[in-house]
Amino acid sequence: MKRSSRWLVAGCTLADVTLPSLGESVTEGIITQWFKKVGDVVARDEPLFEVSTDKVDSEMPSPAAGVLVEILAGEGDTVETGSRVAVIDENATAGAAVTAPIESPPAAVTPPAPPAAPEAPARSKPSEASLNGVVVSPVVRRILNDGGVAASAVQGTGPGGAITRRDAERAVADGSTEELVVPLSNGRRRMGHHMSVSSQSTPHGFVAIEVDGAIFGELERFGRVTRDGEPISDEMVVSLAAVRALAEFESLNATYSGDEFVVHRTVNLGVVRAIADDGMLVPVVHAAAGLTLRALARRINELDGRVHSRQLTTDDLMGGTFTVAGAPTKHTLLAASIIIQPEVAILSMGAVRLVPIVNESSGSPVVEVGRRLVLGLSFDHRVCEPVGAASYLERVAELLAGMDLASER
Repeated sequence: MKRSSRWLVAGCTLADVTLPSLGESVTEGIITQWFKKVGDVVARDEPLFEVSTDKVDSEMPSPAAGVLVEILAGEGDTVETGSRVAVIDENATAGAAVTAPIESPPAAVTPPAPPAAPEAPARSKPSEASLNGVVVSPVVRRILNDGGVAASAVQGTGPGGAITRRDAERAVADGSTEELVVPLSNGRRRMGHHMSVSSQSTPHGFVAIEVDGAIFGELERFGRVTRDGEPISDEMVVSLAAVRALAEFESLNATYSGDEFVVHRTVNLGVVRAIADDGMLVPVVHAAAGLTLRALARRINELDGRVHSRQLTTDDLMGGTFTVAGAPTKHTLLAASIIIQPEVAILSMGAVRLVPIVNESSGSPVVEVGRRLVLGLSFDHRVCEPVGAASYLERVAELLAGMDLASER
């Protein structure tokens, strides 16, 4: 709240109370409540009135100490920012009669307001903020209108029975709207800390490409189990190709430390696993390079079993050099992952989808049903760039297209 002017009238020092700027793009507000009436003593910075906009309800502090001698905008009036809404006599004392004539200063550009009643502020015009005689703010009006609730059906708990935002929310929700405070579990706290450090300290880059998923149609025909009866997931197939592609992109199988990064000759593959109500864990398949799909499926299934039984050891979670994050749900197009430090990259995969594709192998375009998925790579910009990241993903796609499931299973 700023004081727009101070001027003298018959020995009085009068201070204007104006409606200040209420935020970007906000040009007006509705006076929803006056906390003082004409003749009341007001302390500087004491809440003087409440104003409501489409964005927020705010209490406006008094810009001066003295006696409130005139109110120019009543409850329910819509007022433009910068307009005068009241006048305070800084020389008046408690109990003193207000005898000085109140005149607008020469620089005032706002239209003259009607005289104020001694006890209740006068309204200069009917306001759209009044519903069935109940004064409501724009926020409250929007909540009630969108929820199909009439203002007359709501019991207000604000001063004088005014309907507050919480009253409107409760009426529309038809139930409790009290916030629920949920303490973070140890797992979520650790995950949040680690991800915060990674996102703040690592210059993340991200590249995504769409990949032909015909291999997954073959997997359906062969059956989603190995010869040993181990279940095979889409994530396992992508992980196998991702590990093999690292042989040609060694800088992505690395850890960063200080002003250097260490390229690892052994691929220790991390796989992201969500833990219900407790964040996530990333168990590691050690020495994953050279494994067949059958062996990789067995190792990942063993880790998953220990995740579900909560029997993972420290060794199961240590030493990762590269991570794959499977699709969170069967409808996920892609979820860009945060790098798990000190690693320098993480591959994210979307769900395999049936989509219309254009086949031009016969010489003329033909639309047919095919499988597609999106692969993305979050990478540390200190050791990689978008061209290298995209080239790696394209190599993963090539390995997927050329995989021999008959021998791999």
